[in-house]
Amino acid sequence: MSAPTPINLNPTLADLLAPTPDPAFLIPTLLAAAAYTWGFLRARRGAAAGAWPVWRAALFALGTLLLLITTQSRAATMTQSSMALYMGRLMVLAELVPPLLVLGLPRLNLNPRRALGRVLGVLLDPWVALAVWTAVIVFWNVPAGFNASVVSNTAGALLPALYLLSSLLVWSVILRPLPSVQPADIGSRGWFGLISALPMMAVASVWLYSPQVLYTPYVSALCLWNYTPLQNQQLSGWIMMLAGLPALALAFIQLFAWLVKLSEGQGMPPQPPTRPPAPPTRP
Repeated sequence: MSAPTPINLNPTLADLLAPTPDPAFLIPTLLAAAAYTWGFLRARRGAAAGAWPVWRAALFALGTLLLLITTQSRAATMTQSSMALYMGRLMVLAELVPPLLVLGLPRLNLNPRRALGRVLGVLLDPWVALAVWTAVIVFWNVPAGFNASVVSNTAGALLPALYLLSSLLVWSVILRPLPSVQPADIGSRGWFGLISALPMMAVASVWLYSPQVLYTPYVSALCLWNYTPLQNQQLSGWIMMLAGLPALALAFIQLFAWLVKLSEGQGMPPQPPTRPPAPPTRP
């Protein structure tokens, strides 16, 4: 019987990015990429080329590449060796991949009364997206949920998928890729972005300022790069907090634009309707 392979506690970037296929993520990702490519090429050959520009396809390709790197590399197998590395993967799946994929979608004019429009209208409702996102963040980051997920190994595949899917809902509300089924103005999207950032910032603050390790699997774990378990937890807090800053900044920008628009609308008196000049009278 062969001895188990010892864990390299100082892996290089090449070690972390070594291919480690995971069919649970690989197959759906490749199918989605193939469907997107087929639709893009078909649109470019037809009259809808203007609605599907090349820059959108480039953003979608970049998001797909990051998704493959995050889920198909050896870093995905080091969950119990580094909480910081694990959280870095989750933040890529939550804060980098979703906005790229959403921005890569073409502008589709869906009928809100048809079945697909109704389903998307429910899924992209701000309250639904906020409830799903908050449940994922809070449950899987409190000690009971996180300890159970790591011990039972559901954190290896289930939690990254939940982060990705729930964050896709959140970023779809913020960026509004389907305006025909998302009748939300920029002010409501700004408030939504601000509120949706609070759960993640709260969890990150707890990790940063907690005087002890909160999660049982990491209390006596040998952490990568010679970090102590407490340093590993604090670094995870910094990663989560910094990863959430771009979305928070976008929310403030949207709110500022909404306030400017509101002040301009209230500050200008209503203009009377203009009348065409009367024709000159003959003497």
